[in-house]
Amino acid sequence: MTSEVAVPAPETVAANGHADAHTTAGFGALTLGSIGVVYGDIGTSPLYAFREAVTAASGAEGAPTTVAVLGVVSLILWALVVVVTLKYVVILLRADNNGEGGTLALMALAQRAVGTGGATIVLLGIISGALFYGDAVITPAVSVLSAIEGMKDVTLTFEPYIVPLTVVILVCLFAVQSRGTARVAAFFGPVMCVWFAVIAIAAIGPIIRQPQVLFALNPLYAVSFMLHHGIIGFVTLGAVFLAVTGAEALYADLGHFGKRPIQTAWLFIVLPSLALNYLGQGALVLDDPGAIVSPFFQLFPQGWLRGSMVVLATMATVIASQAVITGAYSLTRQAIQLGLLPRFEIRHTSEAHSGQIFIPRINQLLLVAVILMVLLFRSSSALASAYGIAVTGTMVVTGLMGFVVIWKAWRWSPLAAAALIAPFLCLDLTFLAANLLKVFEGGWVPLALGALMIILMYTWRRGSRLLFEKSRKLEFPLADLVAMLEKRPPQRVPGTAVFLTSDPLSAPTALMHSLKHYKVLHEKNVILTIETAQTPRIDPVERVKLEQISPTFSKVTLKFGFMESPNVPKALAIARKLGWQFDIMSTSFFLSRRALKPAAHSGMPRWQDRLFISLSRSANDATDYFQIPSGRVVEVGTQVTI
Repeated sequence: MTSEVAVPAPETVAANGHADAHTTAGFGALTLGSIGVVYGDIGTSPLYAFREAVTAASGAEGAPTTVAVLGVVSLILWALVVVVTLKYVVILLRADNNGEGGTLALMALAQRAVGTGGATIVLLGIISGALFYGDAVITPAVSVLSAIEGMKDVTLTFEPYIVPLTVVILVCLFAVQSRGTARVAAFFGPVMCVWFAVIAIAAIGPIIRQPQVLFALNPLYAVSFMLHHGIIGFVTLGAVFLAVTGAEALYADLGHFGKRPIQTAWLFIVLPSLALNYLGQGALVLDDPGAIVSPFFQLFPQGWLRGSMVVLATMATVIASQAVITGAYSLTRQAIQLGLLPRFEIRHTSEAHSGQIFIPRINQLLLVAVILMVLLFRSSSALASAYGIAVTGTMVVTGLMGFVVIWKAWRWSPLAAAALIAPFLCLDLTFLAANLLKVFEGGWVPLALGALMIILMYTWRRGSRLLFEKSRKLEFPLADLVAMLEKRPPQRVPGTAVFLTSDPLSAPTALMHSLKHYKVLHEKNVILTIETAQTPRIDPVERVKLEQISPTFSKVTLKFGFMESPNVPKALAIARKLGWQFDIMSTSFFLSRRALKPAAHSGMPRWQDRLFISLSRSANDATDYFQIPSGRVVEVGTQVTI
């Protein structure tokens, strides 16, 4: 069953110049926070990226050669400079949607710039959003597993406990999500600062012993390696990409921290620390080729220091996992508001920060999927094969939507926009092609997860549109009904009736059924429509639009941004200031609850009809979603064929 307000009516809203949303927090605090939340994923890549890339580069030769080590280090360093620094930090952080970043925010921005006919952009948004869920499943699994594997370097007796301990840590991580992340997040920044300092300092000794590793700073070593190693060079590129996973998080968390703190943290702390660590791992392997088994942990002396590093690495990977889990919640809320997913229960875990939310159903699904990944692959090396495809796919789509925004929203000429984005797009496509070689080694997992999410999102959007169009044909024009009721009014009862509808031009089904069954009308009647704007947040001044259509009927439109959780009573309180005498205790909310049945010819295949109906049944109750007091709600049931 679904409610009549299941179909959002997205409206194109002009982009307002937004004030800096971060004036309340100091620049230093925001920079520290961004180090903890934004850079957890990319910051823990040294645990496995260099090892996997050098192993791939060595091919059948076995022992890593000087050429392979210098080539890989050079590829990693220049991938960090070109993909992360230039594409994300310099260019895409400027493509904000009223201060918000991320793949769906970029989709909404591109859609607004294009205007009508943005179906391709919606499809791109669906693809990138779906692939992000694949990333959200693999990141916690590969990160925590790679950290716990460090116990083997302390003592081999720990080896049988690696997978069980990883599962326990992940279960605990997902179990605490419902309590909110604010308290834990206070430690994120300081812990990650210690992490970046330690991984940089540990690399200095090996670099001093093997200064030739500094040749890798020359990009010619990267180019030469790719030119002379054919298919091995291409396979290596797929592993090198592991060093830049997490770059999407940098853009997605733009709204939480702002552009300047994220840029400052990357340029002055994160990038130098990562570069030093990769150079250090390279120097260590040049000194002792056998160290390639575990180059990261072997930067630290055997004993308590290495044991402490395993603990610090575990904390860092839990932080990296937390960031991507929180990202999955935010993405889900945006997808619900943009009409790509059914309503799920959204719980707010902080009174001060609206962005801190918890979605129980997403949490449960992610936990099951992450544990399955760990049990299925059982090592970070096996999982690394599955890792790159989801992220490279998202980056390609982000590049395509970025081109549309630069061309249409920034008003560059198409040639100039293409000249700026094409080099990055070529690099992303090369990375994607390199990662596609690993489809049969585990790369099918994120592709399968992404395909499943694409089907769900497309089915929900298509089914909602069909249902909306079918309902509109069956419904009576509101203006005609109001005119009839004002001429020959039925029996009046005191109080206010609010009828929720997704189509303000047609008489709500709940109103028609109320007249048919009760044969009475309230003294005041309100036709309430809730719209989702293509901006992240709406100014309270623009939240409510009030229109009197007759002495006893008025229309109220409530507008919410796609990053906001709709709160109808709070929004209606604003309507008081506009002259509407609103008293929640003398108001009844009428909702139409529809039982859906598949029609013979619906416009979708039969399996998709059934999927849409089951998604509708799983949707959270409109009363809870719009935070309407349940004691004030009357639900009227109808049956609709789709």
